[in-house]
Amino acid sequence: MKKAFYLLIPLFLLVLPGCAASRVQEHPPLQSRAVQPALDIAGSRAKYIFSMSRLHLLEGDLDGALSLLQAAAEADPQSAYIHKAEAQIYLQMNRYQDALQACEKAINLDPSFAEAQILAGNILVALQRDKDAIPYYKKAIELDPTKEDIYLHLAIAYVKTFEYEGAVNTLKALIKVSPDSALGYYYLGKTYDQMKLSNEAINYYKKAVELKPDFDQALIDLGITQEMQGLTKEAIGTYKELLKANPANHTVVQHLVQLYIQQKDLEPALALLQDLARNNIGGQETHRKLGLILLEMERYEDAITEFRDILRQDPEAYQVRYYLASTYEEMEDFETAIEEFRKIPSSSSYYYDAVGHLAYLYKELGQEARGIDILKESIAAQPGKIELYLNLAGLYESMDRFVEGLQVLSEVEEKFPNDPRLNFRMGVLYDKIGNKDASIARMKKVLQLTPNDVQALNYLGYTYAELGVNLDEALQYLKKAAALRPDDGFIIDSLGWIYFKMKHYDQAVYQLERAVDLVDGGDATVISHLAEVYYAKKEYRKALAGFRRALKLEPDNRGIAEKIKKIMVETGEK
Repeated sequence: MKKAFYLLIPLFLLVLPGCAASRVQEHPPLQSRAVQPALDIAGSRAKYIFSMSRLHLLEGDLDGALSLLQAAAEADPQSAYIHKAEAQIYLQMNRYQDALQACEKAINLDPSFAEAQILAGNILVALQRDKDAIPYYKKAIELDPTKEDIYLHLAIAYVKTFEYEGAVNTLKALIKVSPDSALGYYYLGKTYDQMKLSNEAINYYKKAVELKPDFDQALIDLGITQEMQGLTKEAIGTYKELLKANPANHTVVQHLVQLYIQQKDLEPALALLQDLARNNIGGQETHRKLGLILLEMERYEDAITEFRDILRQDPEAYQVRYYLASTYEEMEDFETAIEEFRKIPSSSSYYYDAVGHLAYLYKELGQEARGIDILKESIAAQPGKIELYLNLAGLYESMDRFVEGLQVLSEVEEKFPNDPRLNFRMGVLYDKIGNKDASIARMKKVLQLTPNDVQALNYLGYTYAELGVNLDEALQYLKKAAALRPDDGFIIDSLGWIYFKMKHYDQAVYQLERAVDLVDGGDATVISHLAEVYYAKKEYRKALAGFRRALKLEPDNRGIAEKIKKIMVETGEK
């Protein structure tokens, strides 16, 4: 069914909001494996007091432990070890400045005390002074170049201060010392990810996984980087590998579902979500996505079951109510759809879309006046919502009352002068009443406001192509639109059509053949465009086959029928 003034439910609503934000954790935890030096405490009294402080610490009595350590420091003021122990307790108490002061005492007493150097670095990191932490970590590596954790702390400090070269050099030094360091390779991958060098990041993540096959975080980051690079098949393989070890990993399943949806491979996405639902993982969100996929697959009754199950538990899940109503609309059960849309209150963010649907549904039932009244009532209640004016103008447009639609938008233009949606719809309406100059001016204003607006780029380029004017300018608009949306068959059709108008027939054929393949189910206009180019190239058999295919899609199209007759007369074909 054709809906002129709103979009239904784009399947991209299923996808996660932003891939990079869904990484499970920013860094795997670093666990210190450094060996503490032997007790460097002179005198039996100091050692005794120190031992008592350890007992208080084990019991969780930080204040008591600190008090005893301070007494131990008085008994042996030259013990770097005692001052470092004080610093650790201050750090546990979040008394960072006191911790730093105690740690610096330890370092001043024994500059070769690597553990104190590391602790000073950690305290400075806690104080968000990562740059100041770097010299301490570097000194610790100089004192003991065998400890993996120090390299990792230093590399992370470099990354946080955007000194990526320092991070890379540090991690490569670690790998040289410890070639089997999976964490070293992993953090190199993380660093290259930060540097937007995805190919290098992928290689290092793979090496980390090779060294440690159960390194889940490396696999997750590998999959996300592959995903962001458009390496969909590789990302799917990575996520599947993760699910072998942990089939209930909700985050990984969500990424995998997203990728299957992008590939329009809905069956495996459905199976994954059904597994989550059976295991009660993901709650309402899992069932919501299940319903949306079932809706996309036109399994309407199953989608309704999922949505109604959610609403039984949560009647105020208005987003789900909106999807339920839309499902009934797709089934052309308009009365039930209206009933469900009407249950969405004005306090919901879905109210304005619901009102647009209601107006359309009343039009489908032959009650256009009622649809107009609903929108006008909503505008009176919420005069600051541009969506309502756009819906009213769209309703008039769907009724071929273009002037009234323009009037609605013109009256509120002062309220929303820089809204690209308003300018775009006005451009379309001007086109429909035959005012091409005003239409073009509106589309150019849209591009001033949003230079990458694909719809405006396509509309403007195609308009020039149809008019046969400004073809070089039109080509630039359409090339940009195609670069922004390379898999949109209708945009590629426009690009092919401008090449035809410029008499670049080979390029036109190449683009239009792509467009025909990209448009699911075929489109008579796109197929006719390709046939037109074949005709211009005198490839009459291909042209005739194309026009005949287009006529099957639009049997009442007289223009296509006349074209077929013309070719048959010219070629003598029957």
